[in-house]
Amino acid sequence: QSLEISQPTSCCQPGSVSMVLQKEHGYGTSQNPDRFQQQDYLQLKRFLLTQNKLFRDEMFPPDQHSIGQGKLEPAELAQVQWLRPRACDPSVTSCLFSGNCWFLASLGALTFHKEIFKLIVPLDQTCVGKDYCGLFHFRFWRFGKWVDVVIDDKLPTIKRKPIFARSKDEREFWPALLEKAYAKYSPSFCLFCRNLYRAVGWEKRHAVQVRGKKAPGQISLPD
Repeated sequence: QSLEISQPTSCCQPGSVSMVLQKEHGYGTSQNPDRFQQQDYLQLKRFLLTQNKLFRDEMFPPDQHSIGQGKLEPAELAQVQWLRPRACDPSVTSCLFSGNCWFLASLGALTFHKEIFKLIVPLDQTCVGKDYCGLFHFRFWRFGKWVDVVIDDKLPTIKRKPIFARSKDEREFWPALLEKAYAKYSPSFCLFCRNLYRAVGWEKRHAVQVRGKKAPGQISLPD
């Protein structure tokens, strides 16, 4: 039986696509990104696999503080359970609350650009098998440099249904995990959505699924 481990430890004008692809060498590049909150994905993964433990991220803990204020009603917050993908309801057909339709639309578009997808969603991670340890990381291009954000895979759910982003394929979890990483960088689901809504002058909530091509990689559960 795997145990859980916490990691105690101590941003950035978007550029054009060509700038993102060209920045390949040096610190803050795709090969050597800034480590958000000084969390090192490879170091953590080696330790977790050696100790047969599952990651629990105390820098973005699975609790109400990470969701933030104003996104859910108190009664909804009281029902939230943070579950790992294999514990979520595989028959879920829609998310309960959306995140951010602008962000979700960009995720769908991302699946049509494989090279950029692999920069943002590194393929050295999986939801299954001997290399699974509940640890994931994603990279964001912010203010002229790449930033690597580490998360655990506990997702906010109500009645085992994910309450924010989800894929059209109910076994695919990279959109929800990527959204969680960006929320950590924001630094909560509420602030992440509120900041973008204000930027575009739009405050409504909409239930949105990520639609696009099948993404590469293994951040999904087996059939």
